Formats: sequence, structure tokens, C-alpha cells
Amino acid sequence: MTFGLSFRLAAAMVFLVATTSLFAAEPAKPAARKPIGWGTPPAESQPKLVLWPEGAPGANGTDDEDRPWIWLYPAPADKANGTAVVICPGGGYGGLALGHEGNDVARWWNSLGVSAFVLKYRLAPNYRAPAPMQDVQRALRTVRAKAGEWKIDPHRIGVMGFSAGGHLASTAAVHFDDGLTESAADEQRDPIDAVSCRPDFAVLCYPVVAFGTEWVHGGSQKNLLGPEQDPKLVEFYANHKHVTPRTPPTFLFHTVEDAAVPPENSVLFFTGLRQAKVPVEMHLYEKGRHGVGLASDDAVLSSWSGRLKDWLMVRGLLK
Repeated sequence: MTFGLSFRLAAAMVFLVATTSLFAAEPAKPAARKPIGWGTPPAESQPKLVLWPEGAPGANGTDDEDRPWIWLYPAPADKANGTAVVICPGGGYGGLALGHEGNDVARWWNSLGVSAFVLKYRLAPNYRAPAPMQDVQRALRTVRAKAGEWKIDPHRIGVMGFSAGGHLASTAAVHFDDGLTESAADEQRDPIDAVSCRPDFAVLCYPVVAFGTEWVHGGSQKNLLGPEQDPKLVEFYANHKHVTPRTPPTFLFHTVEDAAVPPENSVLFFTGLRQAKVPVEMHLYEKGRHGVGLASDDAVLSSWSGRLKDWLMVRGLLK
């Protein structure tokens, strides 16, 4: 009896160890990222379009974190004016504020008759530069390529970004092309690649801009470029240094009290735009913390969206 019981116990222990080892050998799937910030993120039912159905360039897998997409917010038919905007939520290149810097802002654009597209771009630590830039460029190409289908004017497609998303939007405003060129013999060419990714206007809200300076948000720079911080990449993404006369007209909003991303980021970009003779309007509010979104709970700061509406009207984008 004693021998039989000991044998059964030993066998059970061997089975338990083997089973535990088997389960431990399975690679754990990354946990789904939750949106940061507040507000209401896009609903599960919100239409979306994956930017590269066959897989994004440099993708590490096929999970949601590997697949950039845009959520679609078409303008109401009775208000639509043909203008469109790609929105880049902030989050330090490590998260996405999909509520107060995404869905809520898209709804505001819809109230003006503008179609909006909230971009889910790839993030650190799984992705570094150039993945986010590739994603926003692809989003702009896609919206322009589908302009006829979506009843959008292909010459009135802008980009908007908040915080690190503002850095991404400013990247799109200074690093763009008129369509990628490939060999005419390449029968597999993606027709969207042939479309320009230059935005027609830019809206930068408390943006990270000044890589390589004392004013930069260090976390955003590290997340985008990685721990090595290649000086050539730092220079490339110091977007205030790359403004040209082809950089689109730009609206800037910032607060002087912003301790996370100082207003000098906006000031440097404003200066670059002025030197290049690019139309620009900037609003600096004395009071207000970082990351306010539409600032709907602040009677004074919330007026910034009214100033943006005025600017859009002056530029003829709401007709």
C-alpha cells in the first residue's frame, strides 16, 4: 500500500511538472493597451480602416499593436464642406489619449462639417522611428486616395496632433513627398503609395517639437528614437529646423504654464514658419496645464477651439 501510494504521488508530480513546463513554454501575447487620459474613446462599433491590410512595413506581428488604422468620422451629409483632417492623439509615443484627444475632437470637427480620421499609430517599446511617421503618412495618402469615395476635397486634407501626437503631426508637415516612385515594371505596386502625403494645413496643440533642445519632452524623444538616441535621428526629428516654404499653413495652441512640454516648442516652430514665410497663427494662453484637449471644463481655455474655427474660416476651409 505504501509503495503504491508513493508511486502514484511521484507520477502525479511528474505530470504536474511536465504540464507546467508545457504551459510556461507558450509565448505570452501582449496585453491590449488601454487608452490613456479621459473622455470617450472610439466605440467598438466606430468604423475603422486598417492602413496596410497585408501588414505594415516593419511589422513585428499581426496583433492590434502591429496594425495601424484610422477610425472614420465622416461629416454629416447636411454639413459636409469637403475638408478633412487626420488626428494624432498624444501619449508620449508610448500610449494614445483616444478620448479627449481623439474621439471627442473628431466629434468637434464633425460639428463644423469636416470629416475626421483618428489615427492609431504604432508605439514604443515595440516600435520606434520611422514607424509612426510611416503611419501618419499612410493615413494622409489613404484619405487623399479615397477622396472621391468619401466626398472630400483632395486639396483640403489637414493633420492635427496633441503633445507627442503634435510632434507626429509636425513631422508630417515637414517630412513629406508627392507620392512614392517605384519601377514601372513592379506589378505589385500599391496605388496608395503614389498619392501625396503632404497635408494642406496643420493644427498643432501643445506639441512636442524641439528634439535635441532643453525644451524637448524627454520621454517622447526616448520612446520614438530608443535609448541610443542617434544624433542624426535627433536632428531629423527636430522639426522646427526643417520648415520650408512648402510646409503647410499652421495653427498653434499652447499654454505658458505647460510644465511637461514648454511653450518654447510651439515658439520655435512658429519662428521657423515665419522665416519660411508660411502662413501661421499661434495662441498662447497664460494659464493651463498640459494635455487639456478641448478644455471643455475651463471657460477661458476652451475658447482656443473658437480661435481655430475662426482661422479655418479665414483660410476658406469651412465653405
